Amino acid sequence: METISLVRFIILAITSFFVTHAYGESMPLRTPYGETHQEAMLGLKAFKASITRRVSIALTPSSYSPSPTPSPLPSQDLKKPQVYLVTSYGADPTGNSDSTDALLAAMADAAKGPSEGFLMEDIKDLGGAQINLEGGKYIISQPLQLPLAGVGNLMIHGGTIRGSNNFPSDRHLIDMSTSEESKSYNYEYITLKDLLLDSNFRGGGIAIKNSLRINIDNCYITHFNTTGILVQGGHETYIRNTFLGQHITAGGDKNERSFSGTGISLQGNDNAVTDVVIFSAAIGIMITGQANIISGVHCYNKASGFGGTGIYLKLPGLTQTRIVNSYMDYTDIVAEDPVQLHISSSFFLGDANIVLKSVKGVVNGLNIVDNMFSGLNNGVDMVKLDQSDSAFTQIDQVFVARNVVKGMNLKATAAKLSMHGNGTSWTVDFSKVLLFPNLIKHVVYSLSANGNTFPNHALRNVSRNRVVIETDEAVSANVFVTVDQGSS
Repeated sequence: METISLVRFIILAITSFFVTHAYGESMPLRTPYGETHQEAMLGLKAFKASITRRVSIALTPSSYSPSPTPSPLPSQDLKKPQVYLVTSYGADPTGNSDSTDALLAAMADAAKGPSEGFLMEDIKDLGGAQINLEGGKYIISQPLQLPLAGVGNLMIHGGTIRGSNNFPSDRHLIDMSTSEESKSYNYEYITLKDLLLDSNFRGGGIAIKNSLRINIDNCYITHFNTTGILVQGGHETYIRNTFLGQHITAGGDKNERSFSGTGISLQGNDNAVTDVVIFSAAIGIMITGQANIISGVHCYNKASGFGGTGIYLKLPGLTQTRIVNSYMDYTDIVAEDPVQLHISSSFFLGDANIVLKSVKGVVNGLNIVDNMFSGLNNGVDMVKLDQSDSAFTQIDQVFVARNVVKGMNLKATAAKLSMHGNGTSWTVDFSKVLLFPNLIKHVVYSLSANGNTFPNHALRNVSRNRVVIETDEAVSANVFVTVDQGSS
């Protein structure tokens, strides 16, 4: 019966369709079975609904339980950081006109914007506000400074800033300093990210002064004639994934001898420079603050043969610096009176070496271990002593060992040698290997005599880095000697 009803309603539907289109809606329609068109359509809809229910019931497992209805999302709007688009302040992203005032206006609004409480004392939390450069190129004639001290949690990102031809030659494009007095730090947690800074050989790139936890990330800083990045005072500025070069080159520049300026100057404590390339400057990194870490840095600025320096540690007496996993490419590391300095797991290419410069003759707590040196067979020492001003006289806890050297002179503070001889005296010469001249603090030796003799033997002398061992009778013997210059 259901099949007959289905056929009947299909015929009714087709008939109604043709009749409707043939005669329009001006006259009442009737089916072959005496029903009106409206009655037939209602019957068809009811039958369709019954079939749908039957199919749904047949396909539903007996153990089916409906899944719970998802709870609705909170109706309130999620807070988003304030974003300041510099073009809305009139900045010119083409670089054809000066954008100094527009960029400063955006920075002023950001600094005075809504806050989320405080970070350090007197540092207002701006809630992650962003000054968005929108991928543009902007010309400025004055440094970009926040109008007041005491703000934090702010980002400036995403564009190019170039100094104009009349930009002050002694300033930085972005200057995180202030003339206001602050009880603690000027700024905290400011992030400068994804920026290309072109100083146009007028001053420097970024200056961070008396600030806390500043991030400089993924920046390219070039054409400076003073300092690419200056960190003065403050605490914990992190510089990472950044490229710095006075001149844009990939090495072998014909004008390399004329390179000047400093890539990074760390004049504060507890900073970190990580995964950074310095490809042209007279000095790659100048460090005059304590407890800094340099990791994954590649310095191929002005070669030391031309008067350049890769990393200069100019804080004699209290260095407290770690240089690890870095690459000194024809550029030296120079350390004045190093005290607590660690250099390890780094690569030195092209006669690049480590120079210990005596100021007051102090070297204490120095580790130079597990590095690779690859030279040009010019007879250069992998570690060199610069005693032109004074000799090193206060030497303690110095460990130079486990380094791999090719094409340079190996130097160490601990060494082992052996020799065979026939007689009553054995002189073992360590002068070519030991770092400090005329200094042996500890000696351990053994003597193995051939034959059936049992000679008496003694250590007679350790001057000029030579160890002299004597026996009371002539014997054929092997002598094994270990010496150490650096232990307490």
